[in-house]
Amino acid sequence: METLAGPHAVRAALRAGRRHVHRVYVGHHRSPRPEIQEIGELCRQMAVPIESSPAARLDGLAGRNAHQGIVAQVGPYPLAEIEPMLDAAEACDETPLLLALDGIQDPHNLGAILRTADAVGVHGVILPADRAASVTPTVSRVSAGAAEYLRVSQCTNLARTLRQLKGSGLWVVGVEQVPTAQNLWQVAFDMPTVLVLGSEGAGMRRLTVETCDILAYIPMAGHVGSLNVSVAASLALYAAARGQAESKSK
Repeated sequence: METLAGPHAVRAALRAGRRHVHRVYVGHHRSPRPEIQEIGELCRQMAVPIESSPAARLDGLAGRNAHQGIVAQVGPYPLAEIEPMLDAAEACDETPLLLALDGIQDPHNLGAILRTADAVGVHGVILPADRAASVTPTVSRVSAGAAEYLRVSQCTNLARTLRQLKGSGLWVVGVEQVPTAQNLWQVAFDMPTVLVLGSEGAGMRRLTVETCDILAYIPMAGHVGSLNVSVAASLALYAAARGQAESKSK
């Protein structure tokens, strides 16, 4: 059992309905904010026990996570298979757009990336099973609950998974600041795409780079040499989503 903290993560878990919500705890004397009222209504509809609790108990349940007066005990995060990601794109008559993250280790970066991934409508996210952050309660909270809606898969060998996706007709586009990369704004993104970003600092691993069909860099006109990976992911995701949308509208 896991503990989700904060109204956005708790509400998203209830709305998404993908994992069992055992119990919700609401702080004493909380103002009737709309999101708290909605959580209460969802709990009543779903027969989830809701309990008024003192701040000290919420602090203990939430640990280091800021809870803003609401905590939920929930089942484990439901990992997905990759095939349903492609099926979801087909069902919506959309060009597949997947996101693969090669070793993101900071849960705050992962949460921020998942928030953007949900915003642009990616069909799935692929994470390595080892030496990388997974979808923890902290990640769900930082993502403002977006993680609760996303299809997230973990794989033991990312390069092999990317090769399998290439065999299914997807193009692998890696975002990496290397001499052989092309300007990201010049990538058409008129094809089924797996967008790949590497870890903080180290970037993508060698085998991942070698698996990419296209390497692209984010142009920067200022004085800094790099961007935070969550910012880079946001720019790349919106570039890919816009390119696919424009291609489909022609």
